[in-house]
Amino acid sequence: MGEKNHSNMGEKLWGGRFSEGLNPIMDIFNRSITFDKQLWNVDIKGSLAYVKALEKCGLVSEEESIKIQSGLSQVSEEWTSNSFVLKNDEDIHSANERRLKEIIGNEIGGKLHVGRSRNDQVATDVRLWLKEQSTILKLLLISFVRICCVRAKNEIDILMPGYTHLQRAQAIRWSHWLLSYAWYFHNDVDRLEDIISRVNVCPLGSGALAGNPFPIDRDFLAKELGFSGCTPNSLLAVSDRDFIAEFLFWGALIATHFSKWAEDLLLYSTKEFGFVTIADAFCTGSSLMPQKKNADSLELIRGKSGRLIGNCMTILVVLKGLPSTFNKDLQEDKEPMFDTYKTLTELLRVACGTLETLTVHKEVCFSALSPDMFATDVAYYLVRKGIAFREAHKIAGEVVALAEKEKCTITELTLSQLKTLNDHFEEDISLIWNYESSVQQYQAFGGTARENITLQIQQLKQWMSDSEMLTTHV
Repeated sequence: MGEKNHSNMGEKLWGGRFSEGLNPIMDIFNRSITFDKQLWNVDIKGSLAYVKALEKCGLVSEEESIKIQSGLSQVSEEWTSNSFVLKNDEDIHSANERRLKEIIGNEIGGKLHVGRSRNDQVATDVRLWLKEQSTILKLLLISFVRICCVRAKNEIDILMPGYTHLQRAQAIRWSHWLLSYAWYFHNDVDRLEDIISRVNVCPLGSGALAGNPFPIDRDFLAKELGFSGCTPNSLLAVSDRDFIAEFLFWGALIATHFSKWAEDLLLYSTKEFGFVTIADAFCTGSSLMPQKKNADSLELIRGKSGRLIGNCMTILVVLKGLPSTFNKDLQEDKEPMFDTYKTLTELLRVACGTLETLTVHKEVCFSALSPDMFATDVAYYLVRKGIAFREAHKIAGEVVALAEKEKCTITELTLSQLKTLNDHFEEDISLIWNYESSVQQYQAFGGTARENITLQIQQLKQWMSDSEMLTTHV
C-alpha cells in the first residue's frame, strides 16, 4: 500500500511540480483512459483546430503547424486501424499528445498545448462527441416513428379497446394507439434538438479557468469545429456540464416512454389479451418450461429505464455542491453519458425491430370490445337530444344499472325499457350500437376518427422529411 512510484512523474503532463511519484493505487484510480479513449476522434479534431489557431496568431510557424497536423493525422490513423498502443497514459488527451511527440518530437509537439488546458480541452471533446452521437439517436427515433406511421396507415381499420385505469373505456383505432407513441418520440426529438442548441458552443480557448493569455481567435475555433458560437465566460466554459445533465435526463425520459410502450405491448401479447404476437426473433424461451415464449425484448426495454434514470441521478449528484470551475469530480460525467448513448442505441434498434415484426390480431382486438363501452355514446346521444351533459351522464349510468339488473347488455334493452328512464330515447338509439360509428364520431382534431389518423400520419411524415433534411445539412 505504501509503495511509491518515482518513475511515472516525468510522463505526466503535470509532473514537473512533484518530487515524489504517484502511488500505484492512486495512479489507477486517477486514470480515465479506460473509458475516455472513446473521445480519441474528437480530441484530435480539437487539436487540429487549435494548432491552426496557434499558427493564425503566430505562436507556431507554418512549417511547425504542418508537422503537428501531419503527426495528428498519423495518430488518427493508428486509432482507426486499432494499432494505437496505450502506455502509462492518464487520459485520452495525454495519450494523444504523448504519441504526437513520439512521432514529431517533443520540441514541436510540445507547442500544441500552449495556452490550452485539459479543462477546456475535455469540455470541447464532450460537446463535439455529444453533437455527433445525437444525430445517430435522432435518426433512430425517426425510424421508430416511421414504423409507427407505416403500420398506422396499413392497419387503420383495426378497432380495439382504449383503457383508463387498465379498465376497458372506449373504442379506439389500433392506429391511434400507435400514433400516440409516435408523438411522444416526435416530442423527444424536438427536446434533443433543443439540448443540442446549448451543446453547440465552443469552450476551447478558455484555458484552465481564467481564459487564454494569447490572441487566440476563438470565433475561428468555433467555426473550424462546427460550433454556432463561443462560451462567453471562461469559468463557465470549463465547469459547465448542464448539457450532459440535460442529455441524461432526456435519455431517462426516452426510456420512460419506451418502458410505457413496452408495458402496453407486454399486456397486449399475453394470452389473456392476445391482441398481438411478438416475433420469435425478439423473444426467448424458458430453460424449464418448453411451452414458454417470453417477450424479453420488451421486458429488457422496460428494465433499461431504471439504468438510464440512474445515470441521470449520477450526474446530478456529482454536480450538486461543486465549487466553481473545474474539479476532478467532473471526470464522472463521461461514463454515464457513454452508457446512456450506448444503451439508447441498442434499445432503439430492438424497439424498431420488435414493432416492425409483431403481428396484430384484428379479430381478437375487435372481440375485446364490449357493449358496455357504448355507455358514453348513450350520454352523447342524449346531449344531441338537448339534455345537459351532467343529466345525460346520470341517465346513461341508470341505463347501465338497468342492464345489470335485467342481466343483459345495454344494447339488448328494449326501447320501452329505455323510455322508463327518459322519454328522449327514440328508435334511432339503435344506430349508436356500432363500434365503427362510435370511433368515427371523434371528428374533432386529435380524435380517433379515420380522417384524424390520416392527418396525423401526414403531419408526422412531413416532420420526418424536414428533420432528416435538416440533419443531412448539419
